[in-house]
Amino acid sequence: MKRVKEFLIKEVKIKDNDTIVLGNSGGPDSMYLLNVLLDLRKKLNLKIVCAHVNHNVRLESEKEQEFLMNYCKDHDVLFEVMKIEKYGDDNFHNQARTIRYNFFEDIVKKYDANYLMTAHHGDDLIETILMRIVRGSTLKGYSGFEKIIDNGTYKTVRPLVFLTKDYIEKYDKEHNIPYVTDQSNFKGKYTRNRYRMNVLPFLKEEDSKVNEKFLKFSETLEDYDRFINEEIQKSIDKVYKNDIIDINKYKELDKLIQKKMISKILEEIYKEDLMIINDKHVKLINDLLLSKRSNAKVCLPHNIEVVKAYDKAKFSKEIKEVIDYKIEITNYTTLPNGHKLEVVDEIESNNNDVCRLDSNEIKLPLYVRTRKYGDKMYLKKINGARKVKDIFIDCKTPANERDRWPIVVDSEDKIVWIPSIKKSKFTKLKNEKYDIIIKYS
Repeated sequence: MKRVKEFLIKEVKIKDNDTIVLGNSGGPDSMYLLNVLLDLRKKLNLKIVCAHVNHNVRLESEKEQEFLMNYCKDHDVLFEVMKIEKYGDDNFHNQARTIRYNFFEDIVKKYDANYLMTAHHGDDLIETILMRIVRGSTLKGYSGFEKIIDNGTYKTVRPLVFLTKDYIEKYDKEHNIPYVTDQSNFKGKYTRNRYRMNVLPFLKEEDSKVNEKFLKFSETLEDYDRFINEEIQKSIDKVYKNDIIDINKYKELDKLIQKKMISKILEEIYKEDLMIINDKHVKLINDLLLSKRSNAKVCLPHNIEVVKAYDKAKFSKEIKEVIDYKIEITNYTTLPNGHKLEVVDEIESNNNDVCRLDSNEIKLPLYVRTRKYGDKMYLKKINGARKVKDIFIDCKTPANERDRWPIVVDSEDKIVWIPSIKKSKFTKLKNEKYDIIIKYS
C-alpha cells in the first residue's frame, strides 16, 4: 500500500479537497484501491465517489450492487450506480466497456472530479500487452495502458499497476477487506481469462517479478512513442486537418511516417477502445490512400469509416439507427443518442428540455425507450391523444432521427415526455405540484 500511496501523492499529486471517482466492481482489486483512498482520506480532505456498473448478466449482480452500496454508506463514500438493461448484438465486452466508461465520464462531470481511478494492476498490464502482441497493434497499443492519462479537465489514473493480483488478494485477506468474486473471470471461453489462467502462471514461474519487467517494457515503449509522436505531429499538421487527409501530400511522406501517422489518428479516435484496433486496420487505410481507385472506403469498428474521394480521405462516424432499447432512468442516464437524462433537485428553466412530474399521477419507475409503431401521447388542453409520428412532423424533427429519439414512459408505458420536443398532460408547471424534475442535455 505504501508504494501506491507514494505514487498518488508524489506523481499524481493528489491534494486536499480533490474529488476522486473510483470505478468499482466490488472485486478484490477495486476494494483494495478504495481502502487505499480511505486511508489517504485520514490525512487529506478527499471526496470519494464510488461508481458501480451493474452489468445485469449474472444472478449475483444485484447482491454485489447491494454489498458495495452498503459498504460505501458505512464508510461515508458517495455511491453512484448504473444498471445496464439491454445489450445490442455486437461484442459484449466491447459494449460493456464503452457503456462503463461513458458512465464513469458522466459521474466525473457530475461531481466536477479531478480524477477517475480504476483498479487495473500489474497482471492486467501483462495480459493486455500479450493480447495486443498476438492480435497486432500500434506502438502505443503494444505498451498496454498508461498509469496517468491527462483528459484535460480530469486525469485517469491506474495506481495499482505496480502490484500483482496475488499481492492484492493476500493484502485484502490479511486486513479483512471484504470483496465479491466474479466467477466469469475463471471461464476459459474469454480470451483474457485464457491468458490469465495459462500464460501468466508460466511467466511468474520463470520470474516472480515479471510484472516489473512488463511495466518497464510498457514505460519504454511509451517514451519512444512520445518522441516519435512529436515528429509525426509535424507531418500531421501539414497533411491532416478537420478529419481529412490530403492524399497527395500523404504520398510524399516516408513509409514509416505514413503508417505511424494513421496509427496516431486512430489512437485519437478510439482512445480507451484502442484494444479493438490492430495493424490490419492501419494497413487497410494505408492501402486505401495509396490505391488508384478514385472512390472507395474502409469500415472500422464502432461505425467509423474512412471515405476516399479523389485526392481526399475523410474519417467519419457512420450514423446508424438505434432501435428497440429500453433503459430504466436513474439519477444520471446516458442515452444511445449521446445525450443524457439527469434527475435534479431544482432548475429555473421550464423549456422542453426539462420535465416536472407528480409521482402520484404516474407509475414508477420511469423508463426511456425508442418509439413504437402507433405511439400516442396525451397533451394538455387537447381532448384525446396525438400520434408521436405527427408530433415529430409538427416539430420538424429530421426523419433520420425519429427512430432513435428518446421517449420517456412510466411503468405502464404511458408516454410522459418527448425530451426537447413535447411535454404531455402529466408534466407540471413550476407553480404546480411536482416531486420529480428531469433534465435532458
